[in-house]
Amino acid sequence: MFSIERESKNGFDKVILKDRATQTFVEIIPACGAIMNSFNVIQDNENLNVIQSYQSVDEFRGKLEEQGFLGCKLSPFVCRINKGIYRFGENKYQIQKYYSGKNALHGLLYDQPFVVIKEDANEQRAMVRMMFQYRALDSGYPFNYDCIVTYELEKDNKVNVITEAINRDKGLIPIQDGWHPYFTLGAKIDDLQLEFQSKEMVVFDDELIPTGELIRYEEFCSLKKMGSTVFDNCFTLNFAECQPMCVLRNSSKKVEIEIHPEMSYPYLQLYTPSHRNSIAIENLSSAPDAFNNDMGERILEPGESAIFKTSYKITLLA
Repeated sequence: MFSIERESKNGFDKVILKDRATQTFVEIIPACGAIMNSFNVIQDNENLNVIQSYQSVDEFRGKLEEQGFLGCKLSPFVCRINKGIYRFGENKYQIQKYYSGKNALHGLLYDQPFVVIKEDANEQRAMVRMMFQYRALDSGYPFNYDCIVTYELEKDNKVNVITEAINRDKGLIPIQDGWHPYFTLGAKIDDLQLEFQSKEMVVFDDELIPTGELIRYEEFCSLKKMGSTVFDNCFTLNFAECQPMCVLRNSSKKVEIEIHPEMSYPYLQLYTPSHRNSIAIENLSSAPDAFNNDMGERILEPGESAIFKTSYKITLLA
């Protein structure tokens, strides 16, 4: 049996989806960009959270950018826009919200308050659905759309994350989508094994903007110790291979996280922070700077929606 609980702690108002049979649970914080702030299983009678989390609302509000956008929603664009500037139709736009160096970074919704619009729990799963109504808040994206995020906790320690973007404007709008979770498995990432099914790596310039070139990449097509590998890269996924598309494993602790994106997320961005306590594994609907390079940009008609889905699964190894 699954349940939904509420908890207010350290300034957070949490929605907790729980599998009562196994005590697996996820903590969702609607008011903080609809982030999944923890994903927990019981291993050897102890709680294991595989998500690098915020400990308080003050940390979220004050250190979100500094800590690398832990867990944040990427919408209506992902990663970077070159100098924050793009053209759509006959108009030129410049994003205002947040810049890393010369480039706009990580969308406009990462810190916005989502509102719960539906929740349900039964024998098969617990779910919560939240919405943010974006209405031309940034002059660099003067369009209207609804962003609806649904989390579903199912049996076998699996969480489905579904995003729907609905065009509420009178004309066409460009849209991209992604997530920015950081995963941790109780050890430095140097000691973890990584595998992801990639076809190519997107070539970046010195500003981490795609050049338009793709090069073959097969370095981690099977499980391999990460060691000192440094990532701040984007890859195309090879859906001809079997799921999961990505696996992060701690063999000594006998636990792994599997990532099962649908084809709505054909790109995978990896980022290794300097502390190396976690790794960002980002499902993306497009490559960075897609408003300029058309590598995955979606155009929605008035009233049209786009749906993006990925799943995270914790497996306890024998």
